[in-house]
Amino acid sequence: MMYRFKIRSLIASALLCACAGVCAFAQAAPKGDLGAAPNVKPSILDQVGIDQRLNQQVPLELTFLDEDGQPVQLRQYFGQKPVIVALVYYQCPMLCSQVLNGLTGTLNGIRRFNVGRDFNIVTVSFDTRDNPEAARAQKKSYLHRYRRPGSEEGWHFLTGKKEQIQALADSLGFHYAWDPAIQQFAHASAIMLLTPDGRIAQYYYGIEYPPRDLQFGIIEASKGKIGTVVDRLLLYCYHYDPRQGRYGAVVFNILRLSALATVLVLGGFVFIMFRRDLAGRSRL
Repeated sequence: MMYRFKIRSLIASALLCACAGVCAFAQAAPKGDLGAAPNVKPSILDQVGIDQRLNQQVPLELTFLDEDGQPVQLRQYFGQKPVIVALVYYQCPMLCSQVLNGLTGTLNGIRRFNVGRDFNIVTVSFDTRDNPEAARAQKKSYLHRYRRPGSEEGWHFLTGKKEQIQALADSLGFHYAWDPAIQQFAHASAIMLLTPDGRIAQYYYGIEYPPRDLQFGIIEASKGKIGTVVDRLLLYCYHYDPRQGRYGAVVFNILRLSALATVLVLGGFVFIMFRRDLAGRSRL
């Protein structure tokens, strides 16, 4: 029996080694020139990226067309609420839809704040070929996914002329470039959060944005006009890291709050015991 067990173990080991060898061979990089693209960054990407310009004023006098084809100025969407700005183009085959899908998913994860009531969103196409009809189709699609009352008054999809688009993109530090080889735009993926008066408050990179981070950002950008005392305490424990485009815990502030809470609890305990001691003495 022991002999058979050893034979089976050897066979099983040999099969595992064979499978591992096949997998390694399949994943190994091919040798020689088989038409694979070189491991070099395309030169067009040197023109693409995002330069953070925190606290810079965005030109609110810029004029665009809304999804109904009506001329509008950016200042119409500012004044009282924070504004999320997303630069995309409506014919984008992949990345732009991922940005808007990620934003919509994040918005659905923020239960307490609603688009239109607590903040606005301005989505601007940087492709001059896009028109109000394309903007209207995009708005209908994403409002259907969001499904909250009043959001149609707060989420706007704009198109415009090259000069206006470029001025907005430059003020946000958003760089993009047209790639004639593939007939597409090369661009980065991010959303920007602006204060009610049009200053850049925060950047959120990628295609997924944690609801907690965006909620904290909205509270900060609104200068405390929305949110609760608990939110402000959480903001004390979490600070915005512009390098990562997200919030992180501030250990020192957390320790300070923990120490304060400990002192309050101990102080309350001593006070109660002191009161009890005085009550006992008075009875005597």
